[in-house]
Amino acid sequence: MKIYDLSIPLEDSPSEPLPVQLTHQHHRESAALMASFFDASVDDLPDGLGWGNDFINTNAHSGTHVDAPWHYYPTCGGQRARTIDEMPLEWFFGDGVVLDMRHMPRGSLIMTADVEEALAKIGYTLKPGDIVMIHTGADKLWGQAEYFAAGAGMSAEATRWLIGQGIRVMGIDAWGWDQPFWAMKERFEATGDPAVIWEAHRVGMDLEYCHIEKLANLETLPRPFGFKVSCFPVKLAGGSAGWTRVVAMFDM
Repeated sequence: MKIYDLSIPLEDSPSEPLPVQLTHQHHRESAALMASFFDASVDDLPDGLGWGNDFINTNAHSGTHVDAPWHYYPTCGGQRARTIDEMPLEWFFGDGVVLDMRHMPRGSLIMTADVEEALAKIGYTLKPGDIVMIHTGADKLWGQAEYFAAGAGMSAEATRWLIGQGIRVMGIDAWGWDQPFWAMKERFEATGDPAVIWEAHRVGMDLEYCHIEKLANLETLPRPFGFKVSCFPVKLAGGSAGWTRVVAMFDM
């Protein structure tokens, strides 16, 4: 088996408009605290060293993560929307499918016809439980401020269509599942229609699904299907999202 990492790191980056404050604590800095648990002194520890530690202050939507229905709206189909710790684990391990949308212009809206065309191109028919990943190429800008505004985004129409095929988990290699904010803003200014704001996310007001944001490295996969994906989210109690280490697994 060969495993491919499809995640970006959780780190402070110009790509994140919401700051990630990550502090690494050296072994020497933790020594006094470690010793105190055992009524010992720092001199009792090897070379006076404790444990390495890390402290993080950030948003659950930083880094590669799975959005829960609760993120989209407080209700789904008239019931309380589920949080990330309430989602079935079975959703997050399944057959993976990559749909190449790198030809789509920056800021464009991916429609159902685009998804169907991409599936036809690779000769694949979706089945319930597949994990569908949208490849826009935006991840190549990770580490730059331009990442936030890069890539195409999914429409409400295409999102509903995927759910209708039995897809419960889908993902994208851009900052968000929807169009970049600047593109949604332009559409709203042009039409005056508030329905264009966060339209794909708002599908979750009626239909339950999860999506992964900030995937990476989809171009490294040797083929667009015929592999397993693991994307189990962190069990954040009451969380609107959970960080995930997304990996693709190929039998070689």
